[in-house]
Amino acid sequence: MSEAEISASDIYLQKNILFEKEKLYLIKAGSGRGKTSLLNFIYGMNLNYSGTIKYPMHSSFMSFFDLRKDKISYMFQDFKLFQNLTTFENIKIKNSITNHKTDEEIIELINKVGLKDKINTEITKLSLGQRQRIALIRAVCQPFDFILMDEPFSHLDNENIKIATDIINSELEKNRAGLIVCSLENEYYFNYHKKYNL
Repeated sequence: MSEAEISASDIYLQKNILFEKEKLYLIKAGSGRGKTSLLNFIYGMNLNYSGTIKYPMHSSFMSFFDLRKDKISYMFQDFKLFQNLTTFENIKIKNSITNHKTDEEIIELINKVGLKDKINTEITKLSLGQRQRIALIRAVCQPFDFILMDEPFSHLDNENIKIATDIINSELEKNRAGLIVCSLENEYYFNYHKKYNL
């Protein structure tokens, strides 16, 4: 990015940015402005940055694995689903780490997003929109203080976006958690407490 783009950012070069639990944040930016990189910094997948990221809920004895298992969930833009596994297996493999949801609860979520008939279908045979809904369910099948979402509705129509946001809002309430969404547009699917321009 150019120096002018960085200096105009609400995030980059700022002295402090605070994301609080139980609050919802939108980070808006055009393509190539670093939305995914920022979420990867927060998630600890990319450490190539200057500055410090502090996690109030992160003890000095907690590894990034533990942080990701119990404190931060991430719905990736490219989904990161296992191509050779079925819909149910993709969700179950993550949930098995924490047993956060019962099998019945997972199946109920799959039904809610309209994929009951795809429960035993391999991911490679699903459309992008169907895969995105599976990635959404997988993201909530763990305990979390924050959920990170990178362009979470890019392949969904308005009806499916409504279903997805209802699920996310319900899980945020259950976990008393915060939400950070990165998006190309100034979208209004959640009642954000604050919006940043990246």
